[in-house]
Amino acid sequence: MRYRNLGGAGVQVSRLALGTMNFGPRTPEDEAHAVMSRALELGVNFFDTADIYGGRIGEGITEQIIGRWLAADPARREQIVLATKVYGPMGRTPNSARLSALHIRRACEASLRRLRTDHLDLFQLHHIDRTTPWEEIWTALELLVAQGKVIYVGSSNFAGWHLARAQEVARRRGSQGLVSEQSVYNLLERSVEREVLPACAEYGIGLLPYSPLQGGLLAGVLRRGDEAGRSTEPKARRQLERHRERIAAYESWCAELGEDPASVGLAWLLHRPGVTAPVVGPRTVGQLEGAMRALRVSLDDTQLKELDAIFPGPGGPAPEAYAW
Repeated sequence: MRYRNLGGAGVQVSRLALGTMNFGPRTPEDEAHAVMSRALELGVNFFDTADIYGGRIGEGITEQIIGRWLAADPARREQIVLATKVYGPMGRTPNSARLSALHIRRACEASLRRLRTDHLDLFQLHHIDRTTPWEEIWTALELLVAQGKVIYVGSSNFAGWHLARAQEVARRRGSQGLVSEQSVYNLLERSVEREVLPACAEYGIGLLPYSPLQGGLLAGVLRRGDEAGRSTEPKARRQLERHRERIAAYESWCAELGEDPASVGLAWLLHRPGVTAPVVGPRTVGQLEGAMRALRVSLDDTQLKELDAIFPGPGGPAPEAYAW
Protein backbone atom coordinates (compact mmCIF):
# COMPACT_ATOMS: atom_id res chain seq x y z
CA MET A 1 0.00 0.00 0.00
CA ARG A 2 1.13 3.53 -0.72
CA TYR A 3 0.22 6.51 1.44
CA ARG A 4 -0.14 10.24 0.88
CA ASN A 5 -0.76 13.29 3.02
CA LEU A 6 -4.40 14.30 3.24
CA GLY A 7 -4.24 17.62 1.42
CA GLY A 8 -1.94 19.98 3.26
CA ALA A 9 -2.39 18.15 6.57
CA GLY A 10 0.31 16.01 8.11
CA VAL A 11 -1.83 12.88 8.47
CA GLN A 12 -1.13 10.13 5.93
CA VAL A 13 -3.86 8.05 4.34
CA SER A 14 -3.86 5.06 2.01
CA ARG A 15 -4.14 5.79 -1.73
CA LEU A 16 -7.49 3.98 -1.73
CA ALA A 17 -10.13 4.83 0.85
CA LEU A 18 -12.70 2.28 2.00
CA GLY A 19 -16.20 3.60 1.33
CA THR A 20 -18.90 1.98 3.44
CA MET A 21 -22.16 3.12 1.86
CA ASN A 22 -23.07 -0.49 1.01
CA PHE A 23 -22.73 -1.67 4.61
CA GLY A 24 -26.22 -2.46 5.80
CA PRO A 25 -28.37 -2.00 2.68
CA ARG A 26 -26.34 -4.30 0.39
CA THR A 27 -23.68 -5.88 2.58
CA PRO A 28 -24.80 -7.70 5.76
CA GLU A 29 -22.96 -6.89 8.96
CA ASP A 30 -20.81 -10.01 9.13
CA GLU A 31 -19.58 -9.48 5.57
CA ALA A 32 -19.03 -5.76 6.25
CA HIS A 33 -16.85 -6.68 9.22
CA ALA A 34 -14.90 -9.10 7.02
CA VAL A 35 -14.37 -6.37 4.40
CA MET A 36 -13.04 -3.94 7.02
CA SER A 37 -10.75 -6.53 8.55
CA ARG A 38 -9.35 -7.46 5.15
CA ALA A 39 -8.92 -3.78 4.25
CA LEU A 40 -6.81 -3.31 7.36
CA GLU A 41 -4.71 -6.36 6.45
CA LEU A 42 -4.13 -4.89 2.97
CA GLY A 43 -2.91 -1.61 4.41
CA VAL A 44 -6.04 0.47 3.84
CA ASN A 45 -6.14 2.88 6.77
CA PHE A 46 -8.71 5.41 5.51
CA PHE A 47 -12.33 4.48 6.29
CA ASP A 48 -15.11 6.76 5.05
CA THR A 49 -18.76 6.75 6.12
CA ALA A 50 -21.67 9.13 6.76
CA ASP A 51 -24.38 9.46 9.37
CA ILE A 52 -27.12 9.03 6.76
CA TYR A 53 -25.77 5.75 5.35
CA GLY A 54 -27.75 2.64 6.09
CA GLY A 55 -31.16 3.15 4.57
CA ARG A 56 -33.28 4.10 7.61
CA ILE A 57 -33.54 7.78 8.41
CA GLY A 58 -32.04 8.82 11.72
CA GLU A 59 -30.56 5.45 12.67
CA GLY A 60 -27.04 5.66 11.26
CA ILE A 61 -27.01 1.95 10.48
CA THR A 62 -23.64 1.99 8.73
CA GLU A 63 -21.96 3.92 11.53
CA GLN A 64 -23.35 1.38 14.00
CA ILE A 65 -21.88 -1.49 11.97
CA ILE A 66 -18.47 0.18 11.98
CA GLY A 67 -18.79 0.94 15.69
CA ARG A 68 -19.39 -2.69 16.56
CA TRP A 69 -16.38 -3.71 14.45
CA LEU A 70 -14.21 -1.19 16.30
CA ALA A 71 -15.53 -2.34 19.68
CA ALA A 72 -14.70 -5.98 18.90
CA ASP A 73 -10.99 -5.06 18.83
CA PRO A 74 -10.19 -1.64 20.33
CA ALA A 75 -6.69 -1.73 18.79
CA ARG A 76 -8.28 -1.17 15.39
CA ARG A 77 -9.26 2.41 16.19
CA GLU A 78 -5.67 3.65 16.31
CA GLN A 79 -4.87 1.92 13.04
CA ILE A 80 -7.37 3.83 10.92
CA VAL A 81 -8.21 7.37 9.90
CA LEU A 82 -11.95 7.47 10.50
CA ALA A 83 -14.11 9.87 8.49
CA THR A 84 -17.82 10.56 8.65
CA LYS A 85 -20.15 13.30 7.38
CA VAL A 86 -22.84 15.72 8.54
CA TYR A 87 -25.65 17.44 6.62
CA GLY A 88 -28.28 14.90 5.62
CA PRO A 89 -31.58 14.48 7.49
CA MET A 90 -31.30 12.48 10.70
CA GLY A 91 -34.91 13.06 11.69
CA ARG A 92 -38.03 14.88 10.58
CA THR A 93 -37.75 18.00 12.72
CA PRO A 94 -36.55 21.35 11.28
CA ASN A 95 -33.11 21.21 12.93
CA SER A 96 -32.25 17.58 12.18
CA ALA A 97 -30.36 18.37 8.97
CA ARG A 98 -28.06 20.88 7.25
CA LEU A 99 -25.17 22.78 8.85
CA SER A 100 -26.55 24.91 11.66
CA ALA A 101 -24.30 25.00 14.72
CA LEU A 102 -27.06 23.14 16.55
CA HIS A 103 -27.21 20.27 14.06
CA ILE A 104 -23.43 20.04 13.65
CA ARG A 105 -23.02 19.61 17.42
CA ARG A 106 -25.85 17.10 17.76
CA ALA A 107 -24.72 15.14 14.70
CA CYS A 108 -21.14 14.91 15.92
CA GLU A 109 -22.20 13.60 19.33
CA ALA A 110 -24.53 11.04 17.73
CA SER A 111 -21.84 9.83 15.31
CA LEU A 112 -19.39 9.42 18.17
CA ARG A 113 -21.90 7.24 20.03
CA ARG A 114 -22.68 5.07 17.01
CA LEU A 115 -19.03 4.70 16.02
CA ARG A 116 -18.06 3.97 19.64
CA THR A 117 -15.16 6.37 19.59
CA ASP A 118 -14.21 9.56 21.42
CA HIS A 119 -13.12 11.50 18.33
CA LEU A 120 -13.54 11.74 14.57
CA ASP A 121 -10.36 12.00 12.53
CA LEU A 122 -12.15 13.71 9.64
CA PHE A 123 -15.57 15.37 9.95
CA GLN A 124 -16.91 16.19 6.48
CA LEU A 125 -19.63 18.67 5.54
CA HIS A 126 -21.66 16.42 3.25
CA HIS A 127 -23.12 19.22 1.12
CA ILE A 128 -23.06 22.99 0.87
CA ASP A 129 -25.60 24.74 3.09
CA ARG A 130 -26.70 27.93 1.35
CA THR A 131 -28.63 29.23 4.36
CA THR A 132 -26.13 29.00 7.24
CA PRO A 133 -23.37 31.66 7.50
CA TRP A 134 -19.80 30.40 7.36
CA GLU A 135 -19.00 32.20 10.60
CA GLU A 136 -21.57 30.00 12.35
CA ILE A 137 -20.33 26.82 10.69
CA TRP A 138 -16.70 27.49 11.63
CA THR A 139 -17.64 28.48 15.19
CA ALA A 140 -19.30 25.09 15.67
CA LEU A 141 -16.47 23.13 14.04
CA GLU A 142 -13.71 25.00 15.88
CA LEU A 143 -15.40 24.20 19.19
CA LEU A 144 -15.47 20.49 18.32
CA VAL A 145 -11.78 20.66 17.42
CA ALA A 146 -10.98 22.47 20.68
CA GLN A 147 -12.89 19.79 22.61
CA GLY A 148 -10.85 17.04 20.93
CA LYS A 149 -13.91 15.52 19.29
CA VAL A 150 -12.79 16.36 15.74
CA ILE A 151 -9.24 16.55 14.37
CA TYR A 152 -9.67 17.58 10.72
CA VAL A 153 -12.56 19.08 8.76
CA GLY A 154 -13.41 18.28 5.15
CA SER A 155 -16.19 18.93 2.67
CA SER A 156 -18.14 17.05 0.04
CA ASN A 157 -20.10 18.17 -3.02
CA PHE A 158 -18.74 21.72 -2.87
CA ALA A 159 -18.25 23.91 -5.92
CA GLY A 160 -14.90 25.64 -6.37
CA TRP A 161 -16.20 28.98 -5.10
CA HIS A 162 -17.67 27.27 -2.03
CA LEU A 163 -14.21 25.96 -1.20
CA ALA A 164 -12.73 29.43 -1.64
CA ARG A 165 -15.38 31.03 0.55
CA ALA A 166 -14.93 28.42 3.29
CA GLN A 167 -11.15 28.76 3.27
CA GLU A 168 -11.09 32.54 3.27
CA VAL A 169 -13.42 32.70 6.27
CA ALA A 170 -11.33 30.07 8.05
CA ARG A 171 -8.17 32.01 7.23
CA ARG A 172 -9.59 35.20 8.75
CA ARG A 173 -10.41 33.25 11.91
CA GLY A 174 -6.96 31.69 12.15
CA SER A 175 -8.44 28.23 11.57
CA GLN A 176 -6.86 25.40 9.58
CA GLY A 177 -9.92 25.18 7.36
CA LEU A 178 -10.77 22.29 5.06
CA VAL A 179 -8.19 19.58 4.38
CA SER A 180 -10.23 17.56 1.87
CA GLU A 181 -13.09 17.70 -0.61
CA GLN A 182 -15.03 14.62 -1.67
CA SER A 183 -16.50 14.96 -5.16
CA VAL A 184 -17.80 12.81 -7.96
CA TYR A 185 -14.85 12.27 -10.28
CA ASN A 186 -14.20 9.57 -12.85
CA LEU A 187 -13.45 9.15 -16.55
CA LEU A 188 -17.09 9.79 -17.44
CA GLU A 189 -17.63 12.72 -15.06
CA ARG A 190 -14.75 15.19 -15.12
CA SER A 191 -16.52 18.46 -14.31
CA VAL A 192 -14.38 19.03 -11.20
CA GLU A 193 -11.39 19.72 -13.46
CA ARG A 194 -12.82 23.15 -14.30
CA GLU A 195 -12.89 24.79 -10.88
CA VAL A 196 -12.92 22.31 -7.97
CA LEU A 197 -9.49 20.83 -8.66
CA PRO A 198 -7.87 24.26 -9.19
CA ALA A 199 -9.43 25.49 -5.95
CA CYS A 200 -8.14 22.40 -4.13
CA ALA A 201 -4.64 23.00 -5.49
CA GLU A 202 -4.70 26.66 -4.45
CA TYR A 203 -5.81 25.92 -0.89
CA GLY A 204 -3.96 22.67 -0.24
CA ILE A 205 -7.15 20.58 -0.17
CA GLY A 206 -6.90 16.89 -1.04
CA LEU A 207 -9.50 15.55 -3.49
CA LEU A 208 -11.27 12.32 -2.57
CA PRO A 209 -13.13 11.10 -5.68
CA TYR A 210 -16.30 9.15 -4.96
CA SER A 211 -18.19 7.06 -7.49
CA PRO A 212 -14.81 6.41 -9.16
CA LEU A 213 -16.36 3.89 -11.56
CA GLN A 214 -19.58 5.86 -12.14
CA GLY A 215 -21.81 3.35 -10.42
CA GLY A 216 -20.25 0.37 -12.22
CA LEU A 217 -20.39 1.78 -15.76
CA LEU A 218 -16.59 1.81 -15.91
CA ALA A 219 -16.22 -1.65 -14.37
CA GLY A 220 -16.78 -3.71 -17.53
CA VAL A 221 -20.57 -3.56 -17.64
CA LEU A 222 -20.82 -4.41 -21.36
CA ARG A 223 -18.24 -7.16 -21.17
CA ARG A 224 -20.16 -8.85 -18.36
CA GLY A 225 -23.20 -8.95 -20.60
CA ASP A 226 -25.72 -8.67 -17.80
CA GLU A 227 -25.25 -4.94 -17.16
CA ALA A 228 -25.15 -5.75 -13.45
CA GLY A 229 -24.68 -3.68 -10.35
CA ARG A 230 -25.87 -0.12 -10.07
CA SER A 231 -26.00 0.08 -13.86
CA THR A 232 -29.43 -1.56 -13.60
CA GLU A 233 -30.79 1.54 -11.84
CA PRO A 234 -32.78 3.97 -14.04
CA LYS A 235 -30.25 6.82 -13.92
CA ALA A 236 -27.36 4.48 -14.67
CA ARG A 237 -29.27 2.83 -17.52
CA ARG A 238 -29.82 6.24 -19.10
CA GLN A 239 -26.14 7.05 -18.73
CA LEU A 240 -25.20 3.70 -20.21
CA GLU A 241 -27.29 4.32 -23.30
CA ARG A 242 -25.94 7.85 -23.61
CA HIS A 243 -22.30 6.74 -23.34
CA ARG A 244 -22.54 3.20 -24.72
CA GLU A 245 -20.18 3.86 -27.63
CA ARG A 246 -17.50 5.36 -25.38
CA ILE A 247 -17.85 2.62 -22.79
CA ALA A 248 -17.52 -0.03 -25.49
CA ALA A 249 -14.38 1.67 -26.83
CA TYR A 250 -13.02 1.86 -23.29
CA GLU A 251 -13.60 -1.81 -22.60
CA SER A 252 -11.89 -2.72 -25.87
CA TRP A 253 -8.96 -0.47 -24.99
CA CYS A 254 -8.63 -2.12 -21.57
CA ALA A 255 -8.74 -5.58 -23.18
CA GLU A 256 -5.85 -4.61 -25.46
CA LEU A 257 -3.96 -3.36 -22.43
CA GLY A 258 -4.67 -6.65 -20.66
CA GLU A 259 -6.25 -4.98 -17.64
CA ASP A 260 -9.69 -5.04 -16.06
CA PRO A 261 -11.72 -1.87 -16.77
CA ALA A 262 -12.32 -1.29 -13.06
CA SER A 263 -8.59 -1.37 -12.34
CA VAL A 264 -7.87 1.07 -15.15
CA GLY A 265 -10.59 3.47 -14.02
CA LEU A 266 -9.17 3.59 -10.50
CA ALA A 267 -5.59 3.76 -11.75
CA TRP A 268 -6.47 6.74 -13.97
CA LEU A 269 -7.65 8.64 -10.88
CA LEU A 270 -4.46 7.74 -9.02
CA HIS A 271 -2.52 9.38 -11.87
CA ARG A 272 -4.51 12.64 -11.64
CA PRO A 273 -2.81 15.62 -9.96
CA GLY A 274 -4.43 16.61 -6.70
CA VAL A 275 -6.15 13.28 -6.05
CA THR A 276 -5.39 11.92 -2.60
CA ALA A 277 -7.48 8.75 -2.50
CA PRO A 278 -10.40 7.47 -4.59
CA VAL A 279 -13.19 6.14 -2.36
CA VAL A 280 -14.04 2.56 -3.33
CA GLY A 281 -17.25 0.97 -2.08
CA PRO A 282 -16.89 -2.82 -2.22
CA ARG A 283 -19.84 -5.01 -1.30
CA THR A 284 -17.64 -8.07 -0.75
CA VAL A 285 -14.10 -9.00 0.24
CA GLY A 286 -13.52 -10.14 -3.34
CA GLN A 287 -14.45 -6.74 -4.72
CA LEU A 288 -12.11 -5.08 -2.23
CA GLU A 289 -9.22 -7.31 -3.23
CA GLY A 290 -9.98 -6.62 -6.89
CA ALA A 291 -9.76 -2.88 -6.32
CA MET A 292 -6.23 -3.28 -4.95
CA ARG A 293 -5.05 -4.23 -8.44
CA ALA A 294 -5.35 -0.57 -9.45
CA LEU A 295 -2.34 0.25 -7.27
CA ARG A 296 -0.16 -1.84 -9.60
CA VAL A 297 -1.46 -0.42 -12.89
CA SER A 298 0.90 2.15 -14.42
CA LEU A 299 -0.31 4.33 -17.29
CA ASP A 300 2.20 6.24 -19.40
CA ASP A 301 1.61 9.60 -21.08
CA THR A 302 0.55 8.02 -24.36
CA GLN A 303 -2.01 5.80 -22.65
CA LEU A 304 -3.37 8.72 -20.64
CA LYS A 305 -3.83 10.70 -23.85
CA GLU A 306 -5.64 7.76 -25.41
CA LEU A 307 -8.03 7.69 -22.47
CA ASP A 308 -8.54 11.45 -22.88
CA ALA A 309 -9.53 10.78 -26.48
CA ILE A 310 -12.18 8.28 -25.38
CA PHE A 311 -13.42 10.39 -22.47
CA PRO A 312 -12.63 14.05 -23.21
CA GLY A 313 -12.56 16.23 -20.14
CA PRO A 314 -14.04 19.72 -19.90
CA GLY A 315 -11.03 21.25 -21.60
CA GLY A 316 -8.92 22.01 -18.56
CA PRO A 317 -9.41 24.58 -15.79
CA ALA A 318 -11.71 27.56 -16.09
CA PRO A 319 -11.72 29.95 -17.87
CA GLU A 320 -9.47 28.28 -20.45
CA ALA A 321 -11.94 25.40 -20.65
CA TYR A 322 -14.44 27.65 -22.38
CA ALA A 323 -12.62 30.89 -23.22
CA TRP A 324 -9.26 32.01 -24.52
